[in-house]
Amino acid sequence: MSIFPVILCGGSGTRLWPMSRGGYPKQYLRLAGDHSLIQETLLRLRGMADMTAPIIVSNKEQRFLIAEQLRQVGENAATIVLEPAARNTAPAIAVAALLAMHKSPEALLLVLPSDHVIKHQAPFERLIEDAADIASDNYLVTFGISPTEAHTGYGYIRRGARLVNTVGTFAVEAFVEKPDAATATRFVEHGGYYWNSGMLMLKASTYMEELSRHEPEIAQLAELSLKAATRSGDFVNLDEAAFAGCPGISVDYAVLEKTDRAAVIAAVDLGWSDIGSWAALADIAQANANGNVLLGDVLQEDMSNSYVRAEHRMVAAIGLDNVVIVETADAVLIVHRDKTQSVKRIVEQLNGSGRQESVTHRRVVRPWGSYESIDQGERFQVKRIVVNPGAQLSLQMHHHRAEHWIVVKGTALVTNGDKQIMLTENQSTYIPLGVTHRLLNPGKIPLELIEVQSGSYLAEDDIVRFDDSYGRVHI
Repeated sequence: MSIFPVILCGGSGTRLWPMSRGGYPKQYLRLAGDHSLIQETLLRLRGMADMTAPIIVSNKEQRFLIAEQLRQVGENAATIVLEPAARNTAPAIAVAALLAMHKSPEALLLVLPSDHVIKHQAPFERLIEDAADIASDNYLVTFGISPTEAHTGYGYIRRGARLVNTVGTFAVEAFVEKPDAATATRFVEHGGYYWNSGMLMLKASTYMEELSRHEPEIAQLAELSLKAATRSGDFVNLDEAAFAGCPGISVDYAVLEKTDRAAVIAAVDLGWSDIGSWAALADIAQANANGNVLLGDVLQEDMSNSYVRAEHRMVAAIGLDNVVIVETADAVLIVHRDKTQSVKRIVEQLNGSGRQESVTHRRVVRPWGSYESIDQGERFQVKRIVVNPGAQLSLQMHHHRAEHWIVVKGTALVTNGDKQIMLTENQSTYIPLGVTHRLLNPGKIPLELIEVQSGSYLAEDDIVRFDDSYGRVHI
């Protein structure tokens, strides 16, 4: 029986600010290895028996991030479903189930968050095999993690009777919301509870039957959004009107808490973490003899039990215990290790004040490459622009700014008004205000240039596009 991996990429990862941000959330970051978290999730599935190409569900704003992440690890056969609005996991899984059923009426779905760490591959593969056997009997199987502490950041699953002829698999008696500390302690002492990992194995047809029974509106609108979807290559763009009409509800609330087919399988020895906070990331990292995890250019004296990450410049710390310090190009976080779950409150403050540090990094990724603001002041801004080989920016103009381009690496084919010119290292061009222009990298290596903007208004929304290779209307 074919297993269709469904990778859910809609999370924002606010507790891992300032590295994880709205426009570049944690699943695309290299936080716990040589690959990003979504790449690790995909690589974990390679070579497993009966596993098909993945179905990836995310929002339309991240379509080029996902495509580039897949390209980097050679994952070219995936179907990428683009949600026009965030509607939680129940509608997302419904769309994936319908796609899988079109290919195989008996399809099984392996639903995985894109941002978890699993250190031990062999137990993971055995778990998938066992869960597939149970799901084939029309159970909706959720993966439960045996709690190692009274954690208040996870939902819990209370197990019921053991399923016949299974090992470590039980009927679900109840799903429990994230508890307070006293309740979590009682759960751990009781011994009949698991952390809810968010991982699932279920037959697509069984899920749709139960969804139609308990939340028929979601089932109907998900199917309508898929029928009216537009397709471009591997992208499936769901119909906005239909999908936005879906109630925003999780699979737990929509189905698993209501069905009599929910089962929980004990996921043991996985080395699992959802990296839900900086403390959780510190817990799985390799610490030195003083309990410190020091990443990047870090100088320290008399420190213990701390996590310090320098992404952009040197960080020096003295006489601290049990803290987390994370430095990026435009923000620094300093927090007690016991308070890292509260980082989301800083993000809420940033969002409430309209600041962009919760949304974008100083280096902003675009489908053609990236740009990074180096310096700015009244009526000027300096950027470093990188254009991937073969990629090009849109044909555009600006009402309020002129631009100077200086090539520092690679080759640029520049459209400047009615002229096309080729620039190589140390050559430059000037683009006057109001002139139509475009930048193309015709070479085999990344093109790097310095852009100097001058004018009365320098924000990114001063772009009028006439033609774009990526279907964008706005920035």
